[in-house]
Amino acid sequence: MGFLARKRGFLAPLLLALLLVQRFSAVVSALNYTSYRQVSSMRLERIQRHLDKINKPPVMTIESPDGDIIDCVHKRKQPALDHPLLRNHKIQRNPPERPRVKTLKEDDKTKKSNVEEGVIRGSWQTWHRNGTRCPKGTVPIRRSTVHDVLRSKSLFDFGKKQAPISLARRKDAPDVVSANGHEHAIAYTGSSLEVYGAKATINVWDPSIQVVNEFSLSQIWVLSGSFDGSDLNSIEAGWQVSPELYGDSRPRLFTYWTSDSYQATGCYNLLCSGFVQTNSRVAIGAAISPVSSYAGNQYDISILIWKDPKIGNWWMSFGDNTLVGYWPAELFTHLANHATMVEWGGEVVNSRANGEHTSTQMGSGHFAEDGFGKASYFRNLEIVDSDNSLTAVQSISTLAENTNCYNIESSYSNEWGTHFYYGGPGSNPLCP
Repeated sequence: MGFLARKRGFLAPLLLALLLVQRFSAVVSALNYTSYRQVSSMRLERIQRHLDKINKPPVMTIESPDGDIIDCVHKRKQPALDHPLLRNHKIQRNPPERPRVKTLKEDDKTKKSNVEEGVIRGSWQTWHRNGTRCPKGTVPIRRSTVHDVLRSKSLFDFGKKQAPISLARRKDAPDVVSANGHEHAIAYTGSSLEVYGAKATINVWDPSIQVVNEFSLSQIWVLSGSFDGSDLNSIEAGWQVSPELYGDSRPRLFTYWTSDSYQATGCYNLLCSGFVQTNSRVAIGAAISPVSSYAGNQYDISILIWKDPKIGNWWMSFGDNTLVGYWPAELFTHLANHATMVEWGGEVVNSRANGEHTSTQMGSGHFAEDGFGKASYFRNLEIVDSDNSLTAVQSISTLAENTNCYNIESSYSNEWGTHFYYGGPGSNPLCP
């Protein structure tokens, strides 16, 4: 990458192509996710110019045990500040006002628990294992490569979700559309609320993916705007397995945003300008470990997204209240005020390779009714209200397009509050 960047101005096209073939061969043997295809030197130069924009010069570089390269970039040099709407943006120095936790009412405290006993631990990130940290004043950014871009459909599509196709659906249904190959198992709030944030603790697994352009994710959506128009605003965070985006099958912490229904604005992680990172210990897009095992130890992560009532930026915390960064209010239209709906749950891509339903798993790959230690879960669902208080969600609706492939079951307990199990194996005799 660095060699090509320095030499591209005078390398002959033939030599450039030979170097590319050599680099492809190394990646194919290591990942089996990037297949060889002929790439013109002109296209390679366009890709490299794009990578030069998002891979900022590092103060220090860390090689993760899983092969990721983490660049420690000065926080004022991060990609976010390249956004046209953020040219005059000053990084928020004062910590946001965190949501207050409301105490449970007495009648809530006495509700009986129906959650099985088990060992639950928190997950963190793989790149920390060697003990190296980014210096103060820098932020860790996962370096993108030529091969990352070549796995996507095009340079424009790199790091972006597919725009949903509008279909008729229940008036109060959330923004889930299966016609573009996406399937869901989600819980959601009503669409008439004023919401200022959401929180959940999410079970972490490593679902298998059938083909490279499919993914499986578990996330929170904070939404506002029209589901049927082009002005939907969405802030998203969770974990995902995406061979196309990352080149492997590890679950990774991710973020996403859009202000125009996934058409042109926004992206995953820091693959475009927008999200402002403030933390030097959390790398968005880096692998999460350890992961849960069937009938074994369960691992989960907590994610909170909320609107700072003083300044208006949308902040994200990860794990034990660790501030990661924020989406500036300037990026949004409807979310500049508040959200109107929250969704929690799983999503997969079903590309129907060979004309059959995908065997890409959602969650643990097991149906909701299998319960604790076998099915994946979201627990302690909460929303942030207008006075910046975290409130347990009292009632949710659930939706799954094809319950023979993936399903969801919600419940309530004292320890886990409102929670649900979800997921499934995809292809099976009842899901052809």
